[in-house]
Amino acid sequence: MTHISLPDGFLWGVATAGHQNEGDNVASDTWFLEHTSPSLFREPSGPGCRGYQQWTSDLDLVAGLGLNAFRFSVEWARVEPERGVVSAEALDHYEQVVDGCLERGLAPVVTFNHFTSPHWFAAAGSWTAADAPARFAEQCDRVTARFGDRLAYAVTLNEPNLEQLLQAGAKLPPEAEALKKQMLAAAAQAARSTTYASANVIPADRQDEFQEAFTRAHRAAREAIKARRGDLPVGVSIAIADEVATPGGEERRDAKRAAVYDHWLREARHDDFIGVQNYERILHGPDGEVAVEGELNGMGTAIAPGSLAGAVRYAHEVAEVPVLVTEHGIQTSDDAQRSAFIPAALEGLVAEIGAGTPVLGYCHWTLMDNFEWIFGYGAQLGLHEVDRETFVRRPKPSATAYADVVRSHRGVPADSRN
Repeated sequence: MTHISLPDGFLWGVATAGHQNEGDNVASDTWFLEHTSPSLFREPSGPGCRGYQQWTSDLDLVAGLGLNAFRFSVEWARVEPERGVVSAEALDHYEQVVDGCLERGLAPVVTFNHFTSPHWFAAAGSWTAADAPARFAEQCDRVTARFGDRLAYAVTLNEPNLEQLLQAGAKLPPEAEALKKQMLAAAAQAARSTTYASANVIPADRQDEFQEAFTRAHRAAREAIKARRGDLPVGVSIAIADEVATPGGEERRDAKRAAVYDHWLREARHDDFIGVQNYERILHGPDGEVAVEGELNGMGTAIAPGSLAGAVRYAHEVAEVPVLVTEHGIQTSDDAQRSAFIPAALEGLVAEIGAGTPVLGYCHWTLMDNFEWIFGYGAQLGLHEVDRETFVRRPKPSATAYADVVRSHRGVPADSRN
């Protein structure tokens, strides 16, 4: 790998999310939707990976890879399971995770909302409710008050543009959109509410409404966090593919960028960084998306390690703030693909940094195979596999591949913990 001097304090980490990893998030909107009939979710999350119980040994895995950062989410539904009822136990737990990171030399990168919210919030209008920004700001305030002084970075919202990305690329079949609406209607009826919605289950005809709502929530969250700790870097993370064009496809590429990314990239100009979450490259021709020959990932698109550098470059060009790669990875059951993909992608990222694009760090998604939303436990993106009966974590060869890249840049001996 090319050895370019990385910025002081550059983060090498992994990313996780509470609902996908912790298990038994019973007061959340996602849990409610998983158990609604009909449901778009392939299966319930159930015990997850028992990450809520096994967090200490999981942090040992992160440190054992030679990393210096850990991104995780604070589950609002655990902290405020009922409106106005705050769980001291949950706040204690997340504070212990933050301190556990610091004890292992890991910079805590906290996501304040990684899609999942309390059930009561979803049943009371979700993000489009008039008081939603204030309710979310209250959550951000209480979390920042408890341990904001020890955080390295704060991410307000995770991928508020995900649904636009999925719909722009027609990643879900039409019948999935119909099932989504049926599920939400059934959830509203079961909750005795007029409406029900969740951050990553949004009907196509409500996208603009939710984008405006997410924007208000992000701004309120940023203000609340900064009020407690003005020097804490705050940003939002967006899903962003590397959009490239063949001759004649530039107009289609630019239209896709404008529809899916540019709102949030412009919004990030008021933030300290933009979080980039990249998993694929999309090629545009004069008549639409162009299929690329070669090996495909589990998302059905070509494996393109260079997509990360391309997404980072575009994000910075528009946002005009530093980039933090908050997620990047590959969905595949073939870990040999992942083992080859990670070093190649990071080679491109390091070269992009060398070319002048400011990048604060890189967090790989994810530490272990976990609950991947509507796809359940079928999608595999982890550096470790998890036994679904015993919950024992076993490292894959890709964990070593990633650790080797990190150690080569950090100058850490192979037998060192961190």
